[in-house]
Amino acid sequence: MDLQLSVFLLFILFTAGHSLSCYECMSLTGSCAGQKVKTCPSGYSQCMSTTAVAQAGDITSKVKAKDCAVACQSGSINFGISKVSSSCCNTDQCNAQDAPDPSNIPNGKKCFSCDGQTCSNILGCSGTEDRCIKATGTFGGQSLVVKGCASKSICDATSVSDVESFSCCEGNLCNGAQSVTQSVLFLCCSLLSYFLMH
Repeated sequence: MDLQLSVFLLFILFTAGHSLSCYECMSLTGSCAGQKVKTCPSGYSQCMSTTAVAQAGDITSKVKAKDCAVACQSGSINFGISKVSSSCCNTDQCNAQDAPDPSNIPNGKKCFSCDGQTCSNILGCSGTEDRCIKATGTFGGQSLVVKGCASKSICDATSVSDVESFSCCEGNLCNGAQSVTQSVLFLCCSLLSYFLMH
C-alpha cells in the first residue's frame, strides 16, 4: 500500500509542474523557419499551427503562425478573399509541422460569399469545407457581414469574440444572398484572429 501511495505522490509531483510547450512563430513571408519553443501560460492546453492565404487582385500573400491555444479547431474556413487552415494538437511541441495550405481541390459544395458590396457571389468550397458560414458584427456603428465555406469542426466552435451572430448550415447556398454596403475586412479579421488564437 505504501508503494502505491508513493508512486501516486511522485506522479502528482512530476505532472503538477508540467506546462505544455509549443512552437511559436508569426511569418508574413510564408515560412516559419525561425520558430522557437515557448512554455504555454496556465490554461493553454493545445498547440496550434495555421496557414492563411489572402488574395487581393493579382497579389497573393501567405501567413503562417504557431502558438499555444486555449482551444483550437482543426479545419479550414474560406471567405473567398481569404482562406485559413488550422491544425491543433495537445502534446509538447506537437505543432512542429506547418498547417497545410488551404486546399484548392473543389468538393462540389457551393456557398454565398461577400465582396464588400454584395453577398450574392457564389464560392466553390474545397477540401473539408462541408458547411456554409454566415457571421455578422458591428464595427464603428456599421453592420458587417461575411459569408463563405467552413469545415464542420470550425462550425462546432461555441463562440466567436467580436461577432454578434455566427451560424453554419448544410446544403448548397444555404447561407442566403443579401446586399451589404460596408467593408467586410474588419469582420474577416475578427473571425480569422479568433480561429488563429483560440
